[in-house]
Amino acid sequence: MAPRLLQNFNGGRAYIVTSNLTAVEALHTTLGKLGVSATFPALVDGRADIDLGALQAERDILFVDGDLDNPVALDIDAGSRQPPVPVIGLVGVEAPSRLKHLVNLGATAFLRKPVQGAAVYTALFLGINQFLLRGDLRSRLDDMDRRRRGRRAVVKAIIARMKDTGVDDDEAYEWLRRESMRSRLTLEDYCEAFMKTRAEALDPPMRPLLAERSSERR
Repeated sequence: MAPRLLQNFNGGRAYIVTSNLTAVEALHTTLGKLGVSATFPALVDGRADIDLGALQAERDILFVDGDLDNPVALDIDAGSRQPPVPVIGLVGVEAPSRLKHLVNLGATAFLRKPVQGAAVYTALFLGINQFLLRGDLRSRLDDMDRRRRGRRAVVKAIIARMKDTGVDDDEAYEWLRRESMRSRLTLEDYCEAFMKTRAEALDPPMRPLLAERSSERR
């Protein structure tokens, strides 16, 4: 099930990264009306003075001015280009390189400068909800990939159960499924743990074996 779309942004916290304050006056005012607090981080040597590690995905929003040269160094997920928080681009100069930079930051909505108050809610709605939908999709894909890789463990566990107990594949699978539910684990995780425990039980202890070989040499 996809995440519920957010329509109320009260309690949010916006960081507006820009050097052109007059172009975003309406943004600051409108965010306040929507219950979103806004701050303007100082630019130190061209970089916004933000503690990126303290950003909270469920609360914070970044507005980044595309006319600045790389003002925010976000840790972008390589697989999905997902930033740690929603990013909304502030567009002035529509040069492809400027737009590309905002896209690479993971921007999911844009506002033209000078910002018009009437456009702010739409940008918030699109930017935040697209961020949530992308994150949900990424989680689903990661779970599917993990389960796909875990299928090998399931097959191995079925064969091992058949060998240990003499049951057929259907009975072996049902036993593993019941035990995984009892353990509150996914079938794939339980089978991996089952195979690890079985391997440890079958492997002879190394120290007694080494001691026996040493005594034989004597």
